[in-house]
Amino acid sequence: MYALVTDGTITKYFSYPKGFTLGDLQYPKDIFMKWSVSEKEAIGIYEVVFDNSNKKDEQWYINTNQSFAFADGTVTASYGTATPKAHADTLWTAQDETDGKGTEGEVATRGLKYNLIQTLKSQVAGILNDTDWYITRNAEKSTAIPSAISTHRDAVRTKQAQMETAITNASNTPALETLYTYTTDSDGVQSRPLGELPTLEI
Repeated sequence: MYALVTDGTITKYFSYPKGFTLGDLQYPKDIFMKWSVSEKEAIGIYEVVFDNSNKKDEQWYINTNQSFAFADGTVTASYGTATPKAHADTLWTAQDETDGKGTEGEVATRGLKYNLIQTLKSQVAGILNDTDWYITRNAEKSTAIPSAISTHRDAVRTKQAQMETAITNASNTPALETLYTYTTDSDGVQSRPLGELPTLEI
């Protein structure tokens, strides 16, 4: 991405190379690939430098739109401070009820906690469904359920209960994010996040 800077002000953006007119001159799109950096900057064309230091995972945060600035010979695209998504449900207020939007005290918008728990329940149901046939076969034919299967199903349910408690008790959005974040120690060993469900090993 490039920007055209005129008298210290960004006046045009180029998402991709294309021809353009500057003053009385027409420039072909080839200049973006063929001209040197100094040649492009001599006519005010600067490649945009992206600063994503404030950009956060959109599963947990609402990022701002990018803003563009020209300073010290560089055009920078950056984000403002991200806003954490609501971790708890938002309820209708008395004013909302007066305005006819909803009933006071009832849920207006579900927060991350509710959505994460619903996703967890769905994931657990899918995992257990893969081995439900062992349970059905046992009920119909009295065929023993392999111990590894029983151990796995118990581990999944234990993890589900652990996670639901952790999600419910999380004090804010960053605390929720931590439950799903891989960590690496000083030896380079990666640890699974608390929110990762057990896999079946036979």
